[in-house]
Order: sequence, then C-alpha cells, then structure tokens
Amino acid sequence: MDVKASVQRQFGQVAANYATSAVHRAGVELEQLIARAALTGSERVLDAGTGTGHTALALAPQAADVVAVDLTEAMLVQGRRLAAERGLANIRFEQADVEKLPFADHSFDLVVSRYSAHHWPQPAAGIAELARVLRPGGRILLADIVGFDDPSCDTHLQAVELLRDTSHVRDHRVAEWLDMFASCGLSAACVFSWELRLQFDSWVERMQTPPKHVAMIRRLLDGAPQSVRAALLVEADHSLTIPGALFEARMP
Repeated sequence: MDVKASVQRQFGQVAANYATSAVHRAGVELEQLIARAALTGSERVLDAGTGTGHTALALAPQAADVVAVDLTEAMLVQGRRLAAERGLANIRFEQADVEKLPFADHSFDLVVSRYSAHHWPQPAAGIAELARVLRPGGRILLADIVGFDDPSCDTHLQAVELLRDTSHVRDHRVAEWLDMFASCGLSAACVFSWELRLQFDSWVERMQTPPKHVAMIRRLLDGAPQSVRAALLVEADHSLTIPGALFEARMP
C-alpha cells in the first residue's frame, strides 16, 4: 500500500472523529490564519487537504467562493454535511490530490492548507502545485506541525507520529518549508508559531491507533532522553506538546 492509499484508508475509517475534533475545529493557528487571510468578500479560495473542512468553513463567510479538496471522500462527506448545517452555499468540496490539482493555472487568489502537509509524500510537488494555481500577487497560508532542529527530538517526534498514524510522512522543519517555497519562486516567512498540546487518550482514539501501537508510543516516551521529554513536554498520562508553524508565501 502506498502512502496515498494509506491516507485514504486511515482517514476513511475515522472521518467522523475529525468532524468533531477540537484540535481541528478551532485553535490559535486558525484564528491567525483567518486574520492573515484578511478576506474582503471578493476572493476565490482553495483549501488544500481540507479534511472535514473546518478551515474552509471558517473562511467561507468572508470569501466569494471556496473550493475545498481532499484525497479522502469520507472526509469530504463530513465537510459537506457541516457546510449544509451552517447554510454555507459558497463552498464546493472535491476529491483531489494536492500534488496534482485539477485546476487551471492562476485560478485562486488565496490558497490555504492546515494540518495536512505532513501527509504529502512529495511536499515540494505539493507546494509547486499550490503556486501553479495561484494568481499573480496571490498568497499561500500553510499551517502545520513542524519538526525539531535537534536530531534526537526530531527522531522521537517522527517515530511517535508514525506509530500513531501509519499514513504520516514527516513533520518538516521550518527551514525545510522555507526552502520549498523559495524553490517555487515564492517569498515566504514563518509568521506565527504555537505549541499544540495533544491529550494522549483523545489523540490516539481519534485515529483509532491499534492498542499495540499505543503501548509502543507510551514505552518510547517513557524511555526517551530527558532532553526529548522536556522538548515534548511529556506529561504523566503521556500527553505531549508539539510545535506548529504558520507560513505565509506570496506569488510575485
């Protein structure tokens, strides 16, 4: 099974959990993304890797039109339901691969992505696609978990993430994201960072992580060096805190 098939399988099983997830439904990074978007009501917006649509739903009242795409149809079903419940008629949910978008060049004023990019097998290709569909002068706002510069901390983070969710690819470091934006001719900066606390039980239940993997995560955190435990703010119940970053990139 390749990564994209794994993503579809994993999230197809747990889509309803993500529709109600507090982490995805709200957060300081979503507030910052909305503020940075500064929509005026005339913009066409793409939400790439929308999941169950929480970011698209938050932006729609200020946009002319929002297209929300995801690889997993079950997630889009949840997004359509939430949009209907809110009476939002200017959102269209479409199944699509972020690394091969079915849109013409220069189609959108703003492209956003939140908590999706760590699942992209070829993130540079994904950024290139976001840049391709962006109009001149348009912007990308990408919010995601990021890796640590310290190798030991980063290794433990990636291992924990993969045990919890086998469709996980990588939490890239801030410098890696900036390099990917630059390679596509975009001027980019990290405009906001935050610490995301993950309550352990709800975190693994949301993804229906197998019990043997849950036990392995607990053992990995218990046996981690003190420097890693301090960086991840590991708590007695194995709840942990991981870093996130919001990037703003502009097309010339």
